[in-house]
Amino acid sequence: MDYRPLGKSGLKVPVLSFGAGTFGGSGPLFSNWGTSDAAEARRLVDICLEAGVNLFDTADVYSDGASEEVLGAAVRGRRDAVLISTKTSLPMGNGPNDSGSSRFRLIRTVEEALRRLETDYIDILQLHAFDAGTPIEEVLSTLDMLVHAGKVRYVGVSNFSGWQIMKSLAVAERHGWPRYVANQVYYSLIGRDYEWDLMPLGADQGIGALVWSPLGWGRLTGKIRRGTPPPEGSRLHTTESFAPPVDNECLYRVVDALDAIAEETGRTVPQIALNWLLQRPTVSSVIVGARNEEQLRQNLGAVGWNLTQEQIARLDEASAVAAPYPYYPYYQQEGFARLNPPMTS
Repeated sequence: MDYRPLGKSGLKVPVLSFGAGTFGGSGPLFSNWGTSDAAEARRLVDICLEAGVNLFDTADVYSDGASEEVLGAAVRGRRDAVLISTKTSLPMGNGPNDSGSSRFRLIRTVEEALRRLETDYIDILQLHAFDAGTPIEEVLSTLDMLVHAGKVRYVGVSNFSGWQIMKSLAVAERHGWPRYVANQVYYSLIGRDYEWDLMPLGADQGIGALVWSPLGWGRLTGKIRRGTPPPEGSRLHTTESFAPPVDNECLYRVVDALDAIAEETGRTVPQIALNWLLQRPTVSSVIVGARNEEQLRQNLGAVGWNLTQEQIARLDEASAVAAPYPYYPYYQQEGFARLNPPMTS
């Protein structure tokens, strides 16, 4: 397993990490992700650690805290061998202080997460959404307090826009508070919006991407192809309404390219899709999920080899979409391209 710095920090993370959204699944969304109990979760953690995957990602909102509880039980007795990443800010109830990133809520949710995870510190705490109702100074000063108290080691964000991150970084720099070093983002061959704004920001500001749903919400598992519906048992039947949208023609174009490269390499479609991400700029770690040992071992096969530049170019072409404003049509103009060269692997 290779390890990379998490953004502009001294923390090294594995290029593949494990998403614990499949742990303790309940409710219409998370029960379809997976329902691993503590015993099964411990076995999956064993396999991860054997392969060098020591970063485990969860969130308080995953199954109303059950994911954190199962993860805590699964790593019991080996806390020093793992890195734990969790997230907070999304609603955990209907009360006026049950969502957001106020000082009141951040302190409370961190204490609750520590209890569920059976630990006294969180390696990476990420804000799961931007809270426009709380002053950024309140948010960052609270994170600073949690870091100085030893309850949090590093901080990051998820689902923030570029201006929200940059404003937060400016406030952090002005006051000497901890800077965000991680950005947990949706990024896949069928969802490349990250590249337009957030990737250049990450490269410029030293923020590492932790990629969620790298297989496009299960659409790049090799089971969905042109002219065929999702197979029986696919979670897409019940969770597609929660998924990032994708144009079907783009999906089929990408799958066709993945199939061709799978034939050439002897690798599986998911392994190729994951390997493509591992060669993209700013990516610190790709978060993979698994409902069972077979899925996990297949995902782990995405490392230890690399696609050729020619294969990457074919996947780039198959997954390319028109740039949104203000990037289009200027990227087609030679002068603008010199001022803003595209990022490369």
